[in-house]
Amino acid sequence: MGLNIFLFVCNLIIPVIMLFFGVKFRKHGPENINGIYGYRTSMSMKNKETWEFAHEYCSKLWVKLGFIMLTMSIIVSALAFTLVGDVQGIIEILIVTIQTTVLIISIFPVEKALKKNFDEHGNRRY
Repeated sequence: MGLNIFLFVCNLIIPVIMLFFGVKFRKHGPENINGIYGYRTSMSMKNKETWEFAHEYCSKLWVKLGFIMLTMSIIVSALAFTLVGDVQGIIEILIVTIQTTVLIISIFPVEKALKKNFDEHGNRRY
């Protein structure tokens, strides 16, 4: 039973982090462009405007995705508790794999929005 609870908590880490940073970036994104903390890509770090845009866009996306993944993870993990042996472990690993994939894929819509709204030098398109 202890392992089940541990796996359940592990499955909540990525969605909770996405929700946390989604809310945090919406209200208080990193003030200065830096290479340590925040949504850091070459496009988002062009200038202050691209930096703020990327964090605002990413925050909205991560709140939505984090909420969806948290809900689904709770439901699937609860159902997996009823299974025995290796099947439960495989399901838990699949959940984390899907969450990690969603987290990585979330970069693409942010970059697409940046390219739609800014040119390659970081100047806003009108």
